[in-house]
Amino acid sequence: MNESRTTREARRPEPDAGVGPARVLARLALLCLAGAVAAVVAGTGHILILLLGLAGLGLAGAGLWWALAHRGLARLLGAVLAITAPVGVLVLYAVSGLWVVAVVALAAWTAALGCARSALRRLRKPHGMHTRAVRPPRRAVLIMNPRSGGGKVGRFGLVERAEALGARVILLDLDTDPDPVALARQAVAEGADLLGVAGGDGTQALVAGVAAEHGLPFMVVTAGTRNHFAMDLGLDRDDPVSSLEALSNGVELRVDLGDISGRPFVNTASFGTYAHIVQSPDYRDAKAATALDQLPDLLTGDAGAALNARTDDEALEAPQAVLVSNNPYARADPLTGGRRERLDTGALGVIAVRVGGAVQAAELALLGERASGITTLTSRSVVVESDEESIPVAVDGEALTLPPPVVCTVRPGALRVRVPRHRPGAPYVAPTVDWYRVLRLAFDRSPYGHEKHDRAAAARHHDQNQEQRDV
Repeated sequence: MNESRTTREARRPEPDAGVGPARVLARLALLCLAGAVAAVVAGTGHILILLLGLAGLGLAGAGLWWALAHRGLARLLGAVLAITAPVGVLVLYAVSGLWVVAVVALAAWTAALGCARSALRRLRKPHGMHTRAVRPPRRAVLIMNPRSGGGKVGRFGLVERAEALGARVILLDLDTDPDPVALARQAVAEGADLLGVAGGDGTQALVAGVAAEHGLPFMVVTAGTRNHFAMDLGLDRDDPVSSLEALSNGVELRVDLGDISGRPFVNTASFGTYAHIVQSPDYRDAKAATALDQLPDLLTGDAGAALNARTDDEALEAPQAVLVSNNPYARADPLTGGRRERLDTGALGVIAVRVGGAVQAAELALLGERASGITTLTSRSVVVESDEESIPVAVDGEALTLPPPVVCTVRPGALRVRVPRHRPGAPYVAPTVDWYRVLRLAFDRSPYGHEKHDRAAAARHHDQNQEQRDV
């Protein structure tokens, strides 16, 4: 039975709550959009120059492709084009007198996007993951990496602070190549009732797998370099000491755990270009130089394993890169600070990239994640295949090689995570603006349509599953 009743970090708003303000923002977004269009129309006397502006953005994307996919003179010319094309557009607009039109149009478009995102955010605020109050652990064991995050363990005095709260600390001796899984299993055999990690996401995933296997709570101390998992749990990444409050004043979350060929992961499993690059022994000391050296062969297909991937509903033919995440990202840019709204949806996020040349690179520069070269979807499982005997994979930042087919799945609610009762929380990240939804919201009396019933049913189903897991 529960040690106390289940609670929520944030309650789901009533379906019609916030529709009024959201509708006002949606209409304001359309008004700003109309202003941007009007500004462009005002410059139709210089339509050729306006078109040249769009062409300049496309040329910048094409130049970036040549800079990444080639070496020598072609790379140099591509880099020059990627820099000079946007500068040339700015100069052209300034000389022709269209800079006022461009500034007004850009300002109106920016305001339209801001209002549209605010409208959608008010319309459907994401509710927090379920929590339940729990008693403090009696025999907590924390595994700490003294070098992680540039030495955060020592700099913040995490060992002494954790021991003062009654936890036993295992400090990894990295000179002996320690096995976190073996250490975690030994701690369980000795009676640990909580396992935790102060280290990188890769170490966290391995120990989290042991905790899930034995049904024990797991705890994250934000002592890693990037702390992606901690960020999506809502922990304070700038203050590792605050993570230790989970030992004395914590609540518990149920989150999903990714699995790749029997190995757990908490963030992502990456295949293709990035996975090949991180295999290089020079990558950690010279990331940019290593990437520039290897990208030409990888992007043109002269090196690396040719991949195919299958999800529940779709086949992905010959992608250059596939990123599988434990729960989907709000946008298709996890490498640039993307976030997952939830960690308990029971689904994997899939982002596949296929850019076949300068034309598609130009399209990517103009359309971003809506470009045809990017596929974003969700799935319960992903199978990555290749004709090679083994393929490189980057799992939570760790470089591995695995025999194909590589199967990625998700284990819904498999991990009990202990977090501080009081923590910053993960800020909401609005998805890409769906202008059709904004239009419906602005003028339709029932902006939810049939989605209202579907979401309510899904919420009831989720709540029932959560209650069953908590019992």
